[in-house]
Parts: sequence; C-alpha cells; structure tokens
Amino acid sequence: MQQRKTVPSTTVEGLGEIVDPVLLDVREPDEWEAGHAPDAWFWPLGRLDGVRQELPLGQKIVCICRSGVRSAKATELLKSWGLDAMNLEGGMQAWAAAGRPVEKDDGSPGQVI
Repeated sequence: MQQRKTVPSTTVEGLGEIVDPVLLDVREPDEWEAGHAPDAWFWPLGRLDGVRQELPLGQKIVCICRSGVRSAKATELLKSWGLDAMNLEGGMQAWAAAGRPVEKDDGSPGQVI
C-alpha cells in the first residue's frame, strides 16, 4: 500500500494565525472571474512554473482552489522549490461557507463555481 503524502495545510479559521499570508489562487480563469478572495494572487496551477521567480521568498503562501485538491498539488510544487507554502483545506468552497467575501475583479459580489 502506497503511503499518501501529506502537505502542510490550514483551515479558513486558521488563516488568522498566519502573519501576512499571500493567498495564491491556482484555479482556472473562468473560476477566478466568477469570484475570488479579495487581495488574492491569481496564477493557474498549470502556469506556476512560469511565474516561479515572482513568488515571494520569506512569506507564507497559502494555496487555494475550489475544493483543495489542486491547491494541495500547488503546495507540493512550491515546497519543492523551497518556498514556505501551505494548502487551504476545503478551498474557496470552505472560504465562502465561512462567510468570507467572494468578489469579482470590479469589486462586485462573486460566486464560487
């Protein structure tokens, strides 16, 4: 039986314990445009390698997607590059369920798709 690799993670509630985290949204453009967390950075999972040099060193990066699966993959990738990264359990679905704001680029209310 293959042992599953665990990635560091936090919950929406646990985000408050992290000093100045960078929320990195790794969903696809249509998901981002429908709604995202305010102040999140947007880089789809498939394009992370191309922006590797733009990601902050020395700052906690919290990866987020719709449910937490793609962001777990992103977390593993960033950790392999030596970055301080963790996954947001439950992704944007958990974010929205916790009553956190979801907005579009123009600041109007958004939704998680």
